[in-house]
Amino acid sequence: MAEAKLYGTVVVRAKEILDFIAQCRTAPTLKDISDGIEMTKPTVLKILTTLDVLGLVHRSDDGKTYQLGMELFRYGQKVAAEFDIRQLAQGPLSDLRDQTEETINLGVIAHHQVTLLKKFESPQSVNLKSQIGGSMTLYSSSMGKAMLSTFTDEQLDKYFAEIGELQQIGPNTITSPDKLREDLIQVKNRGYSIDNEENEPDVYCLGFSLVKGNELYGAFSITTPKYRMSIDRQEDFIKWAKNAQAKIIATL
Repeated sequence: MAEAKLYGTVVVRAKEILDFIAQCRTAPTLKDISDGIEMTKPTVLKILTTLDVLGLVHRSDDGKTYQLGMELFRYGQKVAAEFDIRQLAQGPLSDLRDQTEETINLGVIAHHQVTLLKKFESPQSVNLKSQIGGSMTLYSSSMGKAMLSTFTDEQLDKYFAEIGELQQIGPNTITSPDKLREDLIQVKNRGYSIDNEENEPDVYCLGFSLVKGNELYGAFSITTPKYRMSIDRQEDFIKWAKNAQAKIIATL
């Protein structure tokens, strides 16, 4: 009984630390956390060390500051999937499929991959390899790049460190982390990603993230054979997609 109570106390203290880090505008130091939650430095450090090993917090390279870890990000994605974003996105993405007459995909991040939750098939005959429940790499897909563009620099650093060398997936896959970072800046600035044969030959995709209150819920894409894409069509697709994006986000 006493042991259970002790573990319960540690869990509560760990949550206090995570809550404090979450509400800080900049990554706090050990002293900031200790002072902020009125807990001794040795106790805070011991808990932070465990949380860092578990991936629940990330200690900066110089060891001075802390931020929430990628494991929490993954759990957040799992929660987002389980509250069924598919139902919230059903209407807007179905309408987007009808407007574009192209395939619309909805996905979330799971284990450094995009997991496809929902697929709205194009009425036009086309053979695309994506399947519900299937996965694709973040860095080569439009949904993946749309979601990566919401990462902080430190989250990207951790992502690149954990996945290792970027592999050639499609004819135009970006395999340089530096070039991918440049591309993600452009994605963030314009509000959508482009996959021009990066994930699959002869396929062109536009990706849009679903973010509200700094929480990433997933992303969706418009997928079309490359030969059917034109500048005029792309402009219309982006306009319609951003409208669908706004409708989904309003319901989150």
